[in-house]
Order: sequence, then C-alpha cells, then structure tokens
Amino acid sequence: MSDKKEFKAESKRLLDLMINSIYTHKEIFLRELISNASDASDKLYYKALQENITSFSREDMAINLIADKENRTLTIADEGIGMTKEELEEHLGTIANSGSYEFKNALEKGVSDVDIIGQFGVGFYSAFMVADEVEVYSKKYGEDKAYLWKSDTSDGYTVEEVEKAEHGTTIILHLKKDTEEEDYSKYLDQYEIERLVKKYSDYVHYPIKMDVTTSRKKEDSDEYEDVVENKTLNSQVPLWKRQKKDITKEEYDEFYKAKFNDFEAPQRVMHNVVEGAVSYTSLLFIPSKTPMNYYSQDYKKGLQLYSRGVFIMDHAEDLVPEHFRFVKGLVDSQDLNLNISREMLQHDRKMKVIANKIEKRIQTELEKMLKNDRDEYITFFKNFGMQLKFGIYNSYGMLKDKLQDLLMFYSSDKKELITLKEYVKAMPENQKEIYYASGETVEKCDLLPQVEAVKSKGYDVLYMTDNVDEFCLQMMRDYDSKTFKNVTQGDLDLETEDEKKELEQKTEDNKPLLEIVKKALGDKVQDVKLSHRLKSHPVCLASGDGVSFEMEKVLNQMPDAQGVKAGRILEINPDHDLFKSLQSVYEKEPVKIDEYASILFDQALLIAGFSIDDPVDFSNKITKLMIEASK
Repeated sequence: MSDKKEFKAESKRLLDLMINSIYTHKEIFLRELISNASDASDKLYYKALQENITSFSREDMAINLIADKENRTLTIADEGIGMTKEELEEHLGTIANSGSYEFKNALEKGVSDVDIIGQFGVGFYSAFMVADEVEVYSKKYGEDKAYLWKSDTSDGYTVEEVEKAEHGTTIILHLKKDTEEEDYSKYLDQYEIERLVKKYSDYVHYPIKMDVTTSRKKEDSDEYEDVVENKTLNSQVPLWKRQKKDITKEEYDEFYKAKFNDFEAPQRVMHNVVEGAVSYTSLLFIPSKTPMNYYSQDYKKGLQLYSRGVFIMDHAEDLVPEHFRFVKGLVDSQDLNLNISREMLQHDRKMKVIANKIEKRIQTELEKMLKNDRDEYITFFKNFGMQLKFGIYNSYGMLKDKLQDLLMFYSSDKKELITLKEYVKAMPENQKEIYYASGETVEKCDLLPQVEAVKSKGYDVLYMTDNVDEFCLQMMRDYDSKTFKNVTQGDLDLETEDEKKELEQKTEDNKPLLEIVKKALGDKVQDVKLSHRLKSHPVCLASGDGVSFEMEKVLNQMPDAQGVKAGRILEINPDHDLFKSLQSVYEKEPVKIDEYASILFDQALLIAGFSIDDPVDFSNKITKLMIEASK
C-alpha cells in the first residue's frame, strides 16, 4: 500500500509555475532525463572502481528508450546505482533545494525559460512539461527492495514497494494529450527521438539504445520489409576526446548547453590538450550571461573532473581560482588516481599543476579578448567584471598584478569603459593622481559637484558604480605608481599657489561666519570651510581620509552593520551668490544663520546621496524662505 504525500508547499508552487509558464524548449526534457541516467551509471561505475567490484563491467551498461505509441508512454531506463525510498523522496519530493527562492522569483517575474531551467536544479521536473503522469521505478545497487515513485502533479506523489529484478531506475512518462498549440505525440516518433538524442546527448559515454523500425530488401527479392532492430542512437565519443579541428562551433555550443544546463551558447570556448609531466585535456567555457544565482551562496564553482574518461567529481573547486569562478567546464587527466577523494585533491601536486596551467590559460584568453575584440570583452566585463574586482579585494591586493589590467571603469571624458592603462596613458603631464567618483550610477556620479572641479582642470574622472569598487582600489593602493584619489575626499590640491592664497584670505575674512555655521551644525560635521572644489554649485559634502561616503553606505547595508560613518565636512563655494546671501544674513539677521546652516547641510546631504533626518522640517524651511523672498 502507498500513502499519498504532498509536495512541500514551495515545491508544488514551483512545479505549477514551471508547467504553466514555460512554453518553449519542451524538448529538453529528454536531455535532462538521459543526463540523469548517465550520472546514475557513472556513480555505479565509480563505486565499482573504488570497491574493486570485478563482476561489474561498464561495457554492459546502457540507457534504454522505449516509445509506446499505443499507450502514449515514453520510457527511459538505466542500469545505474538506483535510489532507496528515502532518496526518491529526497530527490523527487522537493524541487530545487538550493535555488528554489530565486527560481520562484524568476518565474513569477516572467523571466524567459531560456535562463532558468537548469540553473536551479529542476531538470527531472522538465518531464512534467510533456507528461501529465510520471512513474519512477528504482532499485538501489546492493539493496533487496525496489520502489515506485508516482505523481500526476495534482496533489502530490506516492511511494510504494514494488518488484524489480535489476538495480537502476526506470522512468515512464505518460504523455499529455495533443492540443492545437502543442504536438506531444511527436516525442513518440522514432525519428524525433533520434534527432533529440543526436542534438543533445550524442557525447554521453553509455550507449543510448532504442528499438527502431527500418525498411530493407527481402533476401532474394526486390520487395521491402519492415524490420525492428535495437539501435544505438549516440556516438558515445566525448567531445573533448575529439580533434579540435573536427569540432564545429555548433557542436561546442550544444555540448555546453546540454552539459551545463544553459540555453545560451557560451561566449568563449577554450579547448586544450596538454602533454608533459602532467597530461590532461581541458574544455573550458565562459558563459554569455551571468547566472541568476551567481553572486549568491547557492552558486557552486569548480570544474567537472574526469580520469581516463571516468567521471570523478562534479565541482572540483581547486581547479579554478575564485577570481575566475565564472568559468565552467571539465578536466580529464590520465595521470590522476581514480580513487582520489575531495580531501586528497587539495594536497595533490598534479592537481595543483593543472590548476595553475588552467588559471594561466583563462588569464591569457581574457587578455587576448581585450586586445583583439574589445566589444566582446566589454560584454564579458559587464557580466563578470565584478568578480575580478572581488579577486583583488579578497586577496588583499595579492592578485593586483594579475588582474589590474583586466579592470575597466567608466570614463567621464571618453563616455565609455576604459582600462587603467588607457587612463594613465591619456593623463596630462601635470596630473599626479587617478581621480575617481563613486555613486549608484554613472549619471549620478556625473552630477556630483566635485566632479565638475576636476573636469575643469582637464582631468578625466573614473566613475565607480559597483559596491566593491572603492574597496578594490584601497587594496590596489596605486596603478603604475599613480595613487587613486576620490574627488569627494580630502584635499584635491588642484589650486595654483595664487588661488590657495586667495582662498586662505577669504577664509580668514569669513572666519566668524564659518565658526557660527559650524556651531549651528554641532556634531553633524567635522568642519565647515570654504572650498575651490566647487565651481557652479553652492555646497557639497567632503569626507576625511579613510572611509568614504559610498563605503559608508555599502558597509551599513551589511547584516552585521556597525553604524560606520564617514566624517562630514561642509564645503561652501565662496564665489557663489548663495554665499553672498549667507554673508548678508550674518550681517543683518545673524539669528537666522542656524536655519540657513541647516538648509545648506541638508542640501549637501541630498547631493551626496544621503537621506535627511527631517524632510518635513527641510521642506518647511524652504517654503518659508520662498515666501520671504516674494515679499
């Protein structure tokens, strides 16, 4: 007897969303199920190698497809490791254990299915795009009992004990009825099945077999007869084992999409065969889009690891460095021990040699892309440039020499992304520092009053719009012996000696006014001063050395925020009409200075991208001034 069990609420919602929201690419269900069958076979073969099970032969293993047009069923059967009752419930009773939240959000927002299926581990559930009932018979290798998992998706699933002679898993799909919009019967057509296997699963290194009907001449006759024969539908030759010259771009693309659950073709392919003290083949891909969960804890980096064509590990993290974690692919080496464990990998000298060579290969590819195809590199950088910046930051600047020339930032002068090398090359002779401004967007950076002053001197300003940017620059300290200078921090030292003397004199002349403004603002500011940092704007906020305003915002967004606060210096433009008004108020009605000081400070806060403590009070003060000005 079997008890009906409900899908977890979240899983049921996800399943409903996927079935009802995804209309295209239904054909990938076969790819997903064959891939699962291949993985199950790999696991059993790996177990046999580890435990020295001599009675077991990989050559005897196959994946069998059965199309039953009369009953409208398609069967995918493997002879792999199988599943226990608990494993059936764990793997098939819960969808997308690691990425369910992001998956749900993507579907509810109407994100294209091109981006979502494989990214969140819902491959098996693609079966429900073509089937209204799914049966899964499974028997774990070495176990006596077999079980049937069954679901029509309406209100859950059942699991019951059944008879099954051999270990492995058999999936039976009861196909949906045809509609005006969708022909589900085609998935029972032998030519369509052959096409899908060839397209998506040709590389699978177990024979994918199916009974097919062919027409041939009768012996000693001109007449033809239909003959049923069991045919292997795939070539079984792993793509990476073939000669590069014999592989087309389309084959690389299809392999990547099938192997790494992506509907988009990769941006770059790196296929290398290395001979030497350590021999290996690597097939690496740079995705054309950032995975939806890339910057979350759910994303797993690492390359698939094979030894002599035998799958060992899905995510060998040590094969690819953290700063290149976006690279997907595989490594196959004949020099690795088949029994190597995850712990052993970390200490294996050969692995370290391979990892170092792979890092250099990726580095070279990116440098070549930047040099020879700038538009393509910019596309790459918009997807994964932040990862390179994190690489410098997380390594405390140790990776600076490797990565600094791969970084790009928006140039206020060129109106496009440029490298640091390009910035320094274009610097005027008298420019000593690399100027930058930080903000949420390029547009907001461009509006900062401090940017105007630097640009007026003929200097370019780089705009930092990623949260990690300033932290990255702090770890770099400099580039080509040129230090980085935030235009909103400290003294920019842009004035001539005459301008400095003039400002000193104006400061001295207005010392009482500046002191009373500072007193009015109290501990809100560290100082109030006149500045040549401003051109057409009346006021701005500057921070002292150390934490900048944007760093303050980023740090206080973190879960363990400590209320970090950058020092606030209110700078006033002595040449602006507003300052002249302030001087007039000080001379005629000094009691109003507190009110004016408050307005100026709130203005400066808003310009810097901060919220103000009391927007109602600010509005009332502005209103009052407008009324008085009209009298």
